[in-house]
Amino acid sequence: MTVTVKYFGLVAEAAEKSEEVMEFDGTLTASELKAQCLNGLSITDKESIQIAVNQNLDDNVNLKDGDEVALLPPFAGG
Repeated sequence: MTVTVKYFGLVAEAAEKSEEVMEFDGTLTASELKAQCLNGLSITDKESIQIAVNQNLDDNVNLKDGDEVALLPPFAGG
């Protein structure tokens, strides 16, 4: 399966890229992909990073071929 991963904010800075296309065999959940992408990055609070699959915040979904995944840093609103 092919998945496009987009990095935003401090995640993009730590990964030194804003996007990449990844290939996987078998099944993979969004949370497993998040852990794989964040592994080795210098982000102190990795739990605060949210993941969106096809613009829906959901880390328990099984990924499918062609999905777009975004790794989002914490954000504040007001």
